[in-house]
Amino acid sequence: MSAAPRLTPAASAEAGSFIAADVGGTHTRVGLVRPGQGGDTVAVLAHRKYVCADYPSLAPILSAFLAEFTAGNGIGVERVVIACAGVVLEDRVVNSNLPWPISLSELRAELGLREVLFINDFQANANAAQCMAPDDSTLLTPGVRDAAPGPVLVIGPGTGLGAAIRIPHGRGTVVLPTETGHTAFAPGNAREVEMLRLVQQRGQDYVKTEHFVSGPGLVNLYDSLCTLAGVEPALRAPAAITEAARRGDAIAREAVLTFCALLGSVIGDLVVISGAKSVFIAGGILPQLKDFVPDSPFHARMLDKGVMRPVLETVPVRLIENERLGVIGAASWYLEHARDAHGDAARPIA
Repeated sequence: MSAAPRLTPAASAEAGSFIAADVGGTHTRVGLVRPGQGGDTVAVLAHRKYVCADYPSLAPILSAFLAEFTAGNGIGVERVVIACAGVVLEDRVVNSNLPWPISLSELRAELGLREVLFINDFQANANAAQCMAPDDSTLLTPGVRDAAPGPVLVIGPGTGLGAAIRIPHGRGTVVLPTETGHTAFAPGNAREVEMLRLVQQRGQDYVKTEHFVSGPGLVNLYDSLCTLAGVEPALRAPAAITEAARRGDAIAREAVLTFCALLGSVIGDLVVISGAKSVFIAGGILPQLKDFVPDSPFHARMLDKGVMRPVLETVPVRLIENERLGVIGAASWYLEHARDAHGDAARPIA
């Protein structure tokens, strides 16, 4: 559960600096944070992005950050809040996209910390998204700008596909994390049915949504389309496929436009399920593709939900491009919900 990131007077007075980390399958972003001024912000004192593959585990990343920004300057850090896809099961983070396992207790012991806390990454993003002004985002639904009060969907295709739903509740909000990327892939036309069958013929009985709707999913799309066209795949990275699409490569362009279409379809499904009145797409791969969105079936596929079309036509979609989103969201969540009434030790919440 989460509330709007507005600090209580007690939390503002007593909370000190701590570390918030946004841990993904490709990059880990780490921030030294504290409550901001004005009672409704998080101040990011320092921020760094690390390539996960360059480190044997999360602990050396956090150690490097702590050594650079806290050692010798009098800043005492006792707590780390980790925003990451997945859930915690018996102290370990269950996540299929990380390059290494994470144990909260082992991390705490290795770094000599008082507390290590966990929050789902899109639960964190949902906390941060509500802090963002319209000017901090790019509108992807021209002519549909204003949102009615109600639930907000935050979604992002990156190494995987994450999503969370923020629901108004009293004076605050409740944030519901999801594992959207692990839902069954739903093709929307004959071409996508062919791609699904191709994957299944290769021995993958269960095909999850993020197999096609994620950074690696764009590569899978391109690979499948090459196979269907009877040509050998020449590109193995999302950036290379995107650049080839810009140069006019037909298969690369079809892969990018199909990706946009599938993302729109997934968003439409989630809006129908959640009753969301607005949507934020949080970073990930989409900033690399945003110039393709206006000419893609993205919005048409989002709206293509039968009798629900008039409802979906009122829902604005915005792209947030802020590398600090996960760090800010994890920090906001901690300041609101990871402390008891007396400001004592935080409680790990999966």
